[in-house]
Amino acid sequence: MQQGRRTTRLDEAAQRGRITIRGRARRLRDLAPALAETAVAAGVAWAIANGVLGHSRPFMAPVAAIIALGITYGQRTRRAAEIVVGVAVGVLAADLLARWLGAGPVQIALVTLLAMSAAVFLGGQTLVVTQAAVSAIFIMTVTAANSAPLDRFVDALVGGTVAVVANLVVFPLEPVRLAQRAARPLLEELAAVLDDVAGALQARDHDAAVDALVRARELDGPMRRFSDAADVGEEVALFSPLRRGRRPALARYRAAANQVDLAVRNARVLARGAVRAVDLDAHVPEDTIDALRELAGAVRTLAPALDDPELTAVAREQALTAAGRATLSLERTGNLSASVLVGQVRSMAVDLLQGLGVADHDAQLAVRQAAARVERDGLAEQP
Repeated sequence: MQQGRRTTRLDEAAQRGRITIRGRARRLRDLAPALAETAVAAGVAWAIANGVLGHSRPFMAPVAAIIALGITYGQRTRRAAEIVVGVAVGVLAADLLARWLGAGPVQIALVTLLAMSAAVFLGGQTLVVTQAAVSAIFIMTVTAANSAPLDRFVDALVGGTVAVVANLVVFPLEPVRLAQRAARPLLEELAAVLDDVAGALQARDHDAAVDALVRARELDGPMRRFSDAADVGEEVALFSPLRRGRRPALARYRAAANQVDLAVRNARVLARGAVRAVDLDAHVPEDTIDALRELAGAVRTLAPALDDPELTAVAREQALTAAGRATLSLERTGNLSASVLVGQVRSMAVDLLQGLGVADHDAQLAVRQAAARVERDGLAEQP
């Protein structure tokens, strides 16, 4: 028996090891383009600083390229520029102070203060400010003052510029895939929140309603990542000749991100309304609950619909059915809690329609007319 347990543990450990190795291999495969880009950029930066500018041992050029690409891969161009400026400022401050004052604890403190202050003044965020200080300390403590005062500053600018050009022009990201990867988990989570709200209302479960509200409040992070991915994708499609053809698709993702942001906010209001409805033991018609699940279906269809126009009609139909059912459900109750829920369903339906490319006025009109269409087609639950 004991031998059998040992064998089982060994088998489990071996299986975990295989999973870990596969996961690491998959991660290496996923990161291979970024690693290759960084390596090439470092070599090109050295070649320019050494072969074109004539700087001997221009180590700051490849270092700056590596720093810029390592921090800004998949980020906005402005962030990349901030990194480049932060590194260059730190290098220049340290170079000048090392020549004038030498190295020591007081000089280290002074150069750190100056480099960070300069980075803050230039608009850098926390990471940029920190990088400026690290670069300054590196120059002051590790390198010898054996080059012209501006050489390393120029090398840092060269390396950073090579990194930006490589990131946007030579080895650009696949912008649509970047947007897809950010959109899908967000929309799946938003749909899950709507399903949770529907389940909590149906079961009249206070704890489940509170859990749905907490889950809705946690959508901010995924929403921010989606919005950033859409921005980065648009920049790549604008600057890279290899990605110009992606601009129409990226425009759809950018428009959808704006509307999904509104839908996320409405989802939080909806979840709060559900908590209140359960606490007050308010009557919520079954059609309202069904409308929430229909709306969740529309949210799930939105992600593939952004890439496949044939699915756009499906997502629109689901959103309008949700709005129509919710509106008709008000005929069966007049309580305020149900009215709040219906109002949010209708608002989210408008958000989704606009995210699918429907103009604001047309989306509003379609939602107002949705109840009549649902009633005509017999999609509402009969009292």
